[in-house]
Amino acid sequence: MSSASFTKKGYQGALALVGLLLVAINLRPALTSVSPVLKNIAEGLSLSPAAQGVLTTLPVVCLGLAAPLAPRMARRIGPERTIFIILILLAVTLLVRPFTSTLGLFIFTALAGACIGIMNVLLPGIVKRDFPTRVSLMTGLYTVALNLGASMAAGATEPLRQAFGEQWQPSLAFWLVPAVIAALVWIPQLRVVHAARVRPTGRHPLYRNALAWQVTLFMGLQSSLAYTVFGWLPTILQDRGVAPVTAGLALSVSILCQVITAILAPLLGSRMKDQRAVLIGVMLLTLCGLAGCLYAPTQSLWLWIVILGLGQGGTFSMALTLLALRAPDADTASELSGMAQGFGYVLAAFGPLLVGLLHDWSGGWDVVGILLGLIGLGAMIVALGAGRNRLVMQHD
Repeated sequence: MSSASFTKKGYQGALALVGLLLVAINLRPALTSVSPVLKNIAEGLSLSPAAQGVLTTLPVVCLGLAAPLAPRMARRIGPERTIFIILILLAVTLLVRPFTSTLGLFIFTALAGACIGIMNVLLPGIVKRDFPTRVSLMTGLYTVALNLGASMAAGATEPLRQAFGEQWQPSLAFWLVPAVIAALVWIPQLRVVHAARVRPTGRHPLYRNALAWQVTLFMGLQSSLAYTVFGWLPTILQDRGVAPVTAGLALSVSILCQVITAILAPLLGSRMKDQRAVLIGVMLLTLCGLAGCLYAPTQSLWLWIVILGLGQGGTFSMALTLLALRAPDADTASELSGMAQGFGYVLAAFGPLLVGLLHDWSGGWDVVGILLGLIGLGAMIVALGAGRNRLVMQHD
């Protein structure tokens, strides 16, 4: 290979890396920007706690429902063009969402979730294809970028609302900016041509495989706790007397703390005989953090916020890691990812919804802790199966 071609390849690789990380930054702001101003939205639109629960649940449902569309679109027009189109659609959705009617707010929030769901499925495959010798490193960077986007939206949306004259609409619309930037940087990827892959024959549906379902259930249950935190933690803290800006900052700090275990947990898990101990450990941290945020004195809030972040960073990164560790090949890993994110995120959507319904019914948050504890217990039970050193086998 000549030095010129090497330089070109290196430049293209660097540009692909930057583009991928910018896309990853957009996978959470549409969701985490809502919760810091949820009380303002509810007051302005007269939303009941149950309706607020639906608003936080809709995008998570659509994450799962849209997941099967991703491989179909990628086969028709290619993953690069699919991501570019979805980024533009996401930007338009985020622009329109706050300035429509109450019904429009719900519809465009659901559409934003669908956009994110499609990119969720495609990005891991692009990582494996373009960086085959650095999958672990790239997955870590991808997760860090995702957490960074989530944290920025959680921490900055309430200050933006105050800066925009106490108006929540422009503070939500602001998050179209990262989507536009990512789309512009992604344009060079539209000119890159990749060889078509031949799918192997003799494959059995993953839906018949018990291990695949254990991985899917772990993905769904840990995601249920994650999206409950994204959707409700600032509201819970505000109801406990925490100032709105501080409540949004608490969610932001919790997400930033996820970066630590998002990198360390997979490194530790990959060096052990199996991953059961790591899965149980990070889930226990998550439950301890949630209990502290719900019941402990608010003077100790930051301790529990850090514990919660460390736990959820580990559960999410380990859920992604299981998709690779339990699959015998890249094709199976891709299909397992689609199944886990499709069914898993639909399951995850029931968490925020049930939290809203229970809060509406009880008028408080105490009973919500019981629900979250049961979800965490279920995740630990399926982790005992998903964490075993086994492979999903799809071939005869």
